[in-house]
Amino acid sequence: MTLEPTEHAFCGAVDETLLARARPIKILVMDVDGVLTDGRINMGAEGELHKAFNILDGKGLSMLREAGVERALLTGRNSPQVQRRAEELGIQHVLQGKQRKWEALEPLLRGLALAPEHCAYIGDDLIDLPVARRVGLAVAVPNAHPWLAAHCHWQTRLPGGEGAVRELCELILLARGELGAMLQAYAQD
Repeated sequence: MTLEPTEHAFCGAVDETLLARARPIKILVMDVDGVLTDGRINMGAEGELHKAFNILDGKGLSMLREAGVERALLTGRNSPQVQRRAEELGIQHVLQGKQRKWEALEPLLRGLALAPEHCAYIGDDLIDLPVARRVGLAVAVPNAHPWLAAHCHWQTRLPGGEGAVRELCELILLARGELGAMLQAYAQD
């Protein structure tokens, strides 16, 4: 199987307008609960919290790292599991406990000398709306709040915690012209 220059591995043909938005992306910023997880929090008898992360998303984030795209987590909650997963994936920018997400993200972008149009953001709820309205590529998961989805440029087919982030990673790589070669490299091994 070979991919055409505008064909996405998960979604098939991709609109050129969407590719144009994804092409200048230099950082992917992600909400966590409902995006990297399915949004459920399992609580043990002692109050310990458990989150499940999808391995497909992890591979997509590793592929972005290989392509030189920065990655960041931006979440309203504080969780040691999130920090641990970020460390496993080599994600250096982890902003936790941030209810006002744009106010938290803006200094990071300035510090990296990136304009908002260089940023892709994926979220699922109203707290994500201020960021989604300002970035170059705003993405919602399928079960996102309808008000957020209405303000986004694209919606993934796969749900949060089930590969949505991988879809977005591959869209960015496709727009940059790097996805086909990366996929073919796996076929060569």
